[in-house]
Amino acid sequence: MSSSQLILIVSLLFALAIPLTTAYKKAPAKPVEKTAQVVVEGMVYCQSCDNYGSWSLSGAKPIAAAKVSVICKNYMKRVSYYKAFQTDKNGYLFAELDGFKMGHSYLDHPLHSCRVKLVSSPLENCDVFTNINYGLTGAPLRFLDKTLRQSNYEAVIYAAGPFAFRPAYCPPKPEY
Repeated sequence: MSSSQLILIVSLLFALAIPLTTAYKKAPAKPVEKTAQVVVEGMVYCQSCDNYGSWSLSGAKPIAAAKVSVICKNYMKRVSYYKAFQTDKNGYLFAELDGFKMGHSYLDHPLHSCRVKLVSSPLENCDVFTNINYGLTGAPLRFLDKTLRQSNYEAVIYAAGPFAFRPAYCPPKPEY
């Protein structure tokens, strides 16, 4: 047998052996899909009568179970997302925008397309809307460079507010 035939036979055996050894390797595990989420956080307060007519929240008390809405509009100004959320027992809002879809347009980004508004207060003695931080007309989101990461979950957190309701009646301040 000539050396060229020997080289050909060895190379054929080698070429056949490679697929056989790789055929029995474990298939790579499926990558775990990560869920990317948009979250809005904020606070809702009852403004003290001492600060009536201002945007000050000194002396304000958090409102549990206050309702706040997140409204997003697409680049054509049509509502693409709406949901009302409730604050926790400390007046803290953590609103996961489940189902929010960002279109291809730069204008569909949550910073540009979403607004947060007050909806209702559960307190009968503090249920008048204020426009503190644009809670009445619609507050834009603020980027905090804050991300919540877990093994299969990632959330970009934006902020809005703080917002406030006020009492319907505040006694007049005594003049000295």
